[in-house]
Amino acid sequence: MTIDSDDLPYSPDVGVNESTQPGIQTIISRRLLLTGAAAGAVAAQVTPAQGAGGSTLKFKDVAHGNDAMHHVADGYRADVLIRWGDPLMKDSPEFVPGKVDAAAQEKQFGYNNDFLAFMPLPYGSRNSTHGLLGVNHEYTNGELMFPGITTERGSGIKGLTKEHVEHEMSAFGLAVVEVRKTNGAWRYVKDSTYNRRLTMRTTPFRIAGPAAGHARMKTSADPTGMRVIGTINNCAGGWTPWGTVLSGEEGFNSHFRGKREQNAETRNFARYGVPGTRSWGVHVDRFDINKELNEPNRFGWVVEYDPYDPKSTPVKRTAVGRVKHEGAMTTVSADGRVALYTGDDERFEYVYKFVTTGKFDPKRRESNMNLLDEGTLHVARFSEDGTVSWLPLVQGQGPLNAGNGFNSQADVVIEARRAADLLGATPMDRPEGIAINPRNGKVYVVLTYNERRKGKDDANARERANAANPRAGNKWGHIIEISPPAASNGKADHAALISRWGFLIVAGNPKDPKTGAQFHPATSENGWFQAPDNIVFDPKGRAWIATDGMDNFGNNMADGIYGADTTGPGRALSKHLFRAPDGAEMCGPAFTPDGRTLFVAVQHPGEGENSHFEKPSTRWPDFKPGVPPRPSVVAITKQDGGEIGS
Repeated sequence: MTIDSDDLPYSPDVGVNESTQPGIQTIISRRLLLTGAAAGAVAAQVTPAQGAGGSTLKFKDVAHGNDAMHHVADGYRADVLIRWGDPLMKDSPEFVPGKVDAAAQEKQFGYNNDFLAFMPLPYGSRNSTHGLLGVNHEYTNGELMFPGITTERGSGIKGLTKEHVEHEMSAFGLAVVEVRKTNGAWRYVKDSTYNRRLTMRTTPFRIAGPAAGHARMKTSADPTGMRVIGTINNCAGGWTPWGTVLSGEEGFNSHFRGKREQNAETRNFARYGVPGTRSWGVHVDRFDINKELNEPNRFGWVVEYDPYDPKSTPVKRTAVGRVKHEGAMTTVSADGRVALYTGDDERFEYVYKFVTTGKFDPKRRESNMNLLDEGTLHVARFSEDGTVSWLPLVQGQGPLNAGNGFNSQADVVIEARRAADLLGATPMDRPEGIAINPRNGKVYVVLTYNERRKGKDDANARERANAANPRAGNKWGHIIEISPPAASNGKADHAALISRWGFLIVAGNPKDPKTGAQFHPATSENGWFQAPDNIVFDPKGRAWIATDGMDNFGNNMADGIYGADTTGPGRALSKHLFRAPDGAEMCGPAFTPDGRTLFVAVQHPGEGENSHFEKPSTRWPDFKPGVPPRPSVVAITKQDGGEIGS
């Protein structure tokens, strides 16, 4: 989720374009056929041996709706595993509703849990009953955390003191939590030596890669440009083959304040929306751009940390580029190099791929720890002929030269957006989750929505509909499938500069013609979704999608988790497994290796206009007087112990 002046939780988007581009069905259907996604034709030729429409998912859809509770499909259980404020260490204080205490929050589970990664214990095993959860804590809702705080549409939260801001900074960041399944139920291990918080307020991060030590990374607190305190707006993420967790810093701009003056960073700040509206800079000087000009350049990176080593220092990997990262998912390419895919979550931004110079060594974990510091960053250009070109962002090549302000690779990665502009990358409809299907190596890119997308004849070329984003006024989102070519050894070549692409799902209500939605024709009235956000794959290669915006534009539907086959007669037939409580966004999702547990994150329950600490729209999950809603991680299992979806 991106937080900017138009995306504040209590401020609906404006300027919605209600039109639909002419010819959309023709364009979408052609691209679906190119990837074999004409599910109706396939289903008509194959006698389904699975469920309705040939789906391998056998549960009955949860009904669309919206209320104070969460809901899960029949035959499943959904257990709250850990909540905001739960103590993590031996000396952690218990949660006290409404209390402002930054030091306590440093030792408690953070706010607004987003991305989740399940890392089995011990390292290197495929243990599915004992492991570590890596958790992102993206942002805070002060109006729900503290009494007396108000929100104003378009201008943010009012009434925060310096003490409130310090508490918020402690609630941001990352968490590592040991979890164990005992007698069929998941519990977190309160006093585990693995448990850890990495916060915006106190945790040192090392800066590595081409921007490390550069003049544009230096501040009064860090004249070396090699070290920064904190990580911010950690949204989605990923994990590496060597057992570390990756986390993307997303809407970092929102917390800076000051006047954008004419200086060396003016163009850079304008491109990234600095300053923002949440204004920590009122109380913390480092977030005032007129006091610390370079501080914004130290955020917007992919962070890597080792969950298995509580004493390790997390690292910001600048070679991967500075954007509003919505994730960072890796895979080993055919030649042993590692490819990392990431999206820039904002309207009309881009999809990126980073390919390491070095190769993954499965026998020597330590030799892989700095692989992400050297390699080539690419940006995607999608063409109507079904190809996607990966354009290298390399200083000195093409327009990325000193004449355009790129004097080194550090300048390229610090201003990755502008570099991508110059190369002619394809502006997308909010690139959010990206994941690689472990069964076939295909890459799936989730575009959440972009109601500001204009028609194909619009004067602004950046905002025109294009092959990969064909719908004007796109309120619904879609999922793109990228097929890398096969190398001589038969494995997917993720280092290739040309791949193929098509649509998996074009979201929206299939019964509403103006959406142009494309699902499998057997998708039920409760199985369709819109505003897809995060995506993950189970061991069978089925996609599981979390939504962020089912209730947008007057639908009054809660967000949820949806599963869908990506191959076979049930391709693109989505089914609704879990529904969130009022105001919440669905995040996470992460499977155990055996596919029998799906961890999901319920973020910002109760968020919305007129919902605040004193009178929230829900008190999920505690439902106790005086206790506000608490973002929480939920463990979904089957009551009979079987695989999710079976």
